[in-house]
Amino acid sequence: MKKDSQQQPRRREPKATASFEGEAQSSTHPAAEQSLSAMLRQHAEQQFAEELTELAKADSRQRPPNWRLSPWAVRTYLLGGRLSNGFEVSPKYIGNARLIEIAISTLATDRALLLYGLPGTAKSWVSEHLAAAIAGDSTLLIQGTAGTDESALRYGWNYARLLVEGPTPAALVASPLMTAMREGKLARIEELTRISSEVQDTLITILSEKTLPIPELNTEVQARKGFNVIATANNRDKGVNDLSSALMRRFNTVVLPLPQNLEEEVRIVERRVADLGRALELPAEKPALEEIRRVVTIFRELREGKTLDGSLKLKVPSGTLSTAEAISVVNSGLALAAYYGDGTLRAGDLAAGLTGAIVKDPVQDRVVWLEYLQTVMKERTGWQDLYRACREVV
Repeated sequence: MKKDSQQQPRRREPKATASFEGEAQSSTHPAAEQSLSAMLRQHAEQQFAEELTELAKADSRQRPPNWRLSPWAVRTYLLGGRLSNGFEVSPKYIGNARLIEIAISTLATDRALLLYGLPGTAKSWVSEHLAAAIAGDSTLLIQGTAGTDESALRYGWNYARLLVEGPTPAALVASPLMTAMREGKLARIEELTRISSEVQDTLITILSEKTLPIPELNTEVQARKGFNVIATANNRDKGVNDLSSALMRRFNTVVLPLPQNLEEEVRIVERRVADLGRALELPAEKPALEEIRRVVTIFRELREGKTLDGSLKLKVPSGTLSTAEAISVVNSGLALAAYYGDGTLRAGDLAAGLTGAIVKDPVQDRVVWLEYLQTVMKERTGWQDLYRACREVV
């Protein structure tokens, strides 16, 4: 793709529409726009509707059956880039591009996709954006818990109608998975290993035969082209409800790692904090990059059990200290600065969030945090304000 060195990136605010076929869309009704803008969090296909529309218009590559975009366009949507017309697509995932390519190509086959990794490594985020770009619908979601039963994966019944009419198609309540099969879309299953093993194995027939039997109606639902499943699982849940070997064979597993280096993680936190700040309408100034860098540095050093330069070994707390938690710490600090300060993020605004993220165990983690404050933060040039603020809240 050629780049015009004289052309400036063209970037506009997302419009409130989930349709992104090849032609430009008509303007959304003002009432609908107002309704979407009042939402705390829009679905990916709503928030980034204009990017998806521009990609569809620029996308002349071959698309798998029932996909809204080609694999090239889905990759561009996830990783960002500039289109030939100068339109700038924002990156949704900052990290190893090859992992995203593997995930996308998996969904173009008959294999389901399992996104695996530590908590806070953007598994759900990537899953949502893959579904938005490929199917135009990220809402066919099943949240896995210990209480998730077979009906959440297969189908349920409207019991009022069932008592009156008996088992009929009208009394059937389709699950998101069944809906995805009927419409040729992607179904998302969050926290798959939180679901009991017996219920997990309900997926085996669906993933291998691409059919969902309904014996009560003596019929079945056969999946349309384009159907697939994206599941997520935390490796912290290993041993809770491990997937059977039969089910594992139906998935391609992509492990999403923690950010490779400090700069990459700072970029992720900075971008997500800016996005969330706009959504929450926080009346605070954009946080100084140095404050974000300090939070990320603390998290990385405690996570890895050593200082960045490797000169000092550290005790590791019980929590994960993920990138998602770093984003939460900075956002909480911004809220404090906006409503109880002068709108500028300072050390005192970060101290409580840092302590809350690190000290999960009030005995063990408190010792770890105090030792870090004394041996690292106190001795680090330019960190005295953060040291004093953290000492006050420990």
